[in-house]
Amino acid sequence: MPAILLVDHGSRRDEANAQLDQLALRVRAARPDLEVRCAHLEIAAPSVAEALDAYAAEGVREVLIHPFFLAPGRHTSEDLPRLAREAAERNPGLRVRLGAVLGVDDVVTQAVLARIDAGLRSGD
Repeated sequence: MPAILLVDHGSRRDEANAQLDQLALRVRAARPDLEVRCAHLEIAAPSVAEALDAYAAEGVREVLIHPFFLAPGRHTSEDLPRLAREAAERNPGLRVRLGAVLGVDDVVTQAVLARIDAGLRSGD
């Protein structure tokens, strides 16, 4: 079973970065069989490179990066593949795979509808 690395953009705002930590807690609770950690592409620590190197130093041989992004873009099509490749080059025997962005999916649509409904109910 590969280790999981949840990756977001990263922010100067601690509360924004803390959301990825909250997501990791929920993923761990739902899937206790998975080793799950977080990293940020920019601004906040740990960086993707630091997190991948830490996994490798602990003997992890395979990591699945889950990009916590709504849509594909430069970060998911260029930056993450480059960082994955560089980590594998630095850490022989480490395999890094990339998962898909959240995208337009039925589950995402349901989450958006739930937020719309909550906004409509709030009256703000």
